[in-house]
Amino acid sequence: MIPSVKMSEKEEGLVNFLKMTGRLKREPRRGWVLKAGVSNPESVADHTFRLVLLSMVLGDLRGLNTEKMMKLAVIHDLGESLIGDITPEDKDKVESKELDEVNAINEVFSHLPDNLRESYSRLWTELGTSSSAEAKLVHDADKLEMALQASEYIGEGYSKEMLSEFKVSAIQQINDSNLLDIIRLI
Repeated sequence: MIPSVKMSEKEEGLVNFLKMTGRLKREPRRGWVLKAGVSNPESVADHTFRLVLLSMVLGDLRGLNTEKMMKLAVIHDLGESLIGDITPEDKDKVESKELDEVNAINEVFSHLPDNLRESYSRLWTELGTSSSAEAKLVHDADKLEMALQASEYIGEGYSKEMLSEFKVSAIQQINDSNLLDIIRLI
């Protein structure tokens, strides 16, 4: 029999945070299913993993604050652990989408110590407003990652016609000329 261990409030909060955010490993990216019929799509966590790698490489290549970029990438979809993956169509239907995301991210961060909650909340806001070079690049890298995933699904035999919409959307939303060049190579 394993003796029970009394956790401190701080430890309990961390466990709750990890359990809550761990849901992203099982949260499918719905756009792939709805738009292209992908039967076993990547999870939000899968998407985030590659975005973190992409942010790390881009940050290092450009001499930006790579640690900050990686943090921005890690937290960018954490609210989806509570509200699920939201497609652009969902955003059009949900009038208070932004409020839902704010409430969700506040709930996720509420389990952390005050200093971390404040720091991560500032980063999340910075990403949402693209108020730094790092935030702008992570925003664009997020769209590049989506285009790359669409290309991979095409390679697996899913409809090029259906998936081209993701590439077009990425091109329309990316401001960084180097990332646009990369998308054109995909």
